[in-house]
Amino acid sequence: MRRHRLEFVAPGRVEVQEGPAPQPAADQVLVQTRLSAISPGTEMLIYRDQWPQGVSVDATLEDLAGTFAYPLAYGYCTVGRVIAAGSAVTGDWLGRRVFAFHPHEDLFCAHPSVLQPIPDDLDDETVLFLPNMETAVNLLLDGAPLIGEQVIVIGQGIVGLLATALLARFPLASLTTVESHPLRREASIRLGAALCLDPAAPDLFARLGAVPGQGGRADLVYELSGNPVGLDTALALTRPSGRVVVGSWYGNKKVDLDLGSFFHRGRLTLISSQVSSIAPALSGRWQTSRRLDVAWEMLRQVRPRACITHRFTLTDAAQAYALIDRSPGETIQVIFEHSSAYTR
Repeated sequence: MRRHRLEFVAPGRVEVQEGPAPQPAADQVLVQTRLSAISPGTEMLIYRDQWPQGVSVDATLEDLAGTFAYPLAYGYCTVGRVIAAGSAVTGDWLGRRVFAFHPHEDLFCAHPSVLQPIPDDLDDETVLFLPNMETAVNLLLDGAPLIGEQVIVIGQGIVGLLATALLARFPLASLTTVESHPLRREASIRLGAALCLDPAAPDLFARLGAVPGQGGRADLVYELSGNPVGLDTALALTRPSGRVVVGSWYGNKKVDLDLGSFFHRGRLTLISSQVSSIAPALSGRWQTSRRLDVAWEMLRQVRPRACITHRFTLTDAAQAYALIDRSPGETIQVIFEHSSAYTR
């Protein structure tokens, strides 16, 4: 067998590097990947060279340590099966289906401690959404939606859609979403939004009860579009004393905000949200393991595999990233099919 690994080699360029199959150390296992998913928000920052200088790739994940520089192997949504194990690894790992926060690669070695055994009642495609579902769970923990609140989600990429699906399970007064692309607006309604509006609509603010300089009606707004303009929109839609959760990561894109009209007098609260940590106020009773357990359960309830719009082989990776970059409205979740060695 030969190993094939995807690398970002320059702005707008990805290549598949081939090499000998890795051999697991005594305390490692060898995983054969079946599927991996592109995380379009973060991976587009790398593809477009919009990663902020001096920021580590991801210090919380073993396979993504270090600082950003081309060439870079990146990705964190991988499903496969353990096909070999080192001498010090217990025998029950062999043959297991596993999830890994690992870059796009068809064969890789890992310590069992960083792998997540996949429950028998979940299929591989559904499990690909685990990282983004965990992010959605974290967004709800940070925003703390309350019964009877009016909530708006700006951006219906995959994280936004999963957050919408979770919010739809709350007894809210209303749940409205904002999204540019019709395909994603349709998915938003399917996953539980009562209304999904185009941000370019001239009557957007009027339909959402917002008056320039005076705020809107939303108690809680999530900004998940990845577009810096979305944050100004979020502030304008929020009622006095309301809160805005910023789940977007803008990379090196600058944010130009209107903080001189309603922000201070409205006493709005801006909340940063990032899945690499638990909010300090919750850390006494919430740990990452508890949050991950909730994410697994939410996968069972939401079953988001219908959000997969495109499948590519790893050799066609350049086409996959070009599609997301140039025609984002045609995609929701794009995945790679690495091997037909097994199916689930």
